[in-house]
Amino acid sequence: MQAFAYQTPATVADAVKAAGADNAKLMAGGQSLLGSMKLDLAAPDAIVDLGAIAELKGIQVDAKSVTIGAMTTHATVAASAEVKKAIPALAELAGKIGDRQVRNRGTIGGSLANNDPAACYPAATLGLGATITTDRRSIPADQFFKGLYETALAEGEIITSVSFPIPEKAGWQKFNQPASRFSIVGVFVSKGPQGVRVAVTGAGAGVMRVKALEDKLAAGWSAAACNGVKVDAEGLSTDLHGSAEYRAALIPVLAGRAVAAAG
Repeated sequence: MQAFAYQTPATVADAVKAAGADNAKLMAGGQSLLGSMKLDLAAPDAIVDLGAIAELKGIQVDAKSVTIGAMTTHATVAASAEVKKAIPALAELAGKIGDRQVRNRGTIGGSLANNDPAACYPAATLGLGATITTDRRSIPADQFFKGLYETALAEGEIITSVSFPIPEKAGWQKFNQPASRFSIVGVFVSKGPQGVRVAVTGAGAGVMRVKALEDKLAAGWSAAACNGVKVDAEGLSTDLHGSAEYRAALIPVLAGRAVAAAG
């Protein structure tokens, strides 16, 4: 790991200014960035640590939405009584991310900005039709995720919060890799203001919606509606944990379980 400058701005404005320097990297929880640096996959000249910015932390809940500050940890979301009441599946998802260290260091903003293809939060964000707010604009979830570790964020753009519409029903299920607890396949389902949505993580190069399941569940919300739905394996991932065909078969099974969990 090479030498680097380390900055801890106190405001978003200061962070934006610091992030504009050549070869500077923003850091949220650091769970992915620091690992990449140790492997020499990333070599920033400066790290801009967002951890001291109070305005990026916290949870606000009203009658229509749950808004979570970008630097709010997974553990905080999982423990929030307000989140558990408004969107129980979101609290459950946060509570099953990684291990205790990851949950107490990792943040929702960092997870979304990194966009790991097997991360959990992208599935909830896309599955609930959330809106990602940055220092510059608001981005609907359907426009945010672009592919493998790629998002709509511009260089130096900082996520400030994520707003989740409160659904009528929502459920989450994942089949995880037992060591990392990343999703081999994870499925988030919801029925609410934006209709029926089914988002899948872990199965391919990035989080995605599955229209065939959405159509079936829109016609009749029940776990049985997912039975027999065929998901195309083309474009899905094959690795030591499972083939593309295996992942394709898991998606409707987990979707049905998520619907059953949602009620």
